[in-house]
Amino acid sequence: MDNASARNLWGDYLDTHLEHVFVNTPKVVHFCDNEKDANECAKLVMANKKKATSHSLLGLQYRNEALPKLGDFTIMTDWEGKAQCILRTTEVRLKPFFSIDASYAQIEGEGDQSLDYWKKTHWEYYKRELEPFSRVPRESMIVVCEKFEKVFER
Repeated sequence: MDNASARNLWGDYLDTHLEHVFVNTPKVVHFCDNEKDANECAKLVMANKKKATSHSLLGLQYRNEALPKLGDFTIMTDWEGKAQCILRTTEVRLKPFFSIDASYAQIEGEGDQSLDYWKKTHWEYYKRELEPFSRVPRESMIVVCEKFEKVFER
């Protein structure tokens, strides 16, 4: 793990959770693709308002990233890379974009928590994400809906 603040946070977690000492090293990530949104999402997670995130399956495939799986640990950072907390994946579902519903949008906790807000902001994000691969989002594209719980913070 290259990020010193993430490494320190993970070490502090392991000091009191020795049962996880042999799990795979957590991913270190920030949400979103820009500073304003990444820091806002970090604040929402820290306030227990954001409890899910949505990856495009295509984006994961093009970047050669593994699907999240139940029990995965993730160290969430702000845009600058300062570790904020440790998350643990509690559910992963693959759904077409068109089938995302209002209850899921609310769990994601962003904006006004409405389905309209979720669809608009995620569509724009997926456009930016897929553009380098000469792809565009579609209503039928698969979204990886990952729910998580915050398990540790300082």
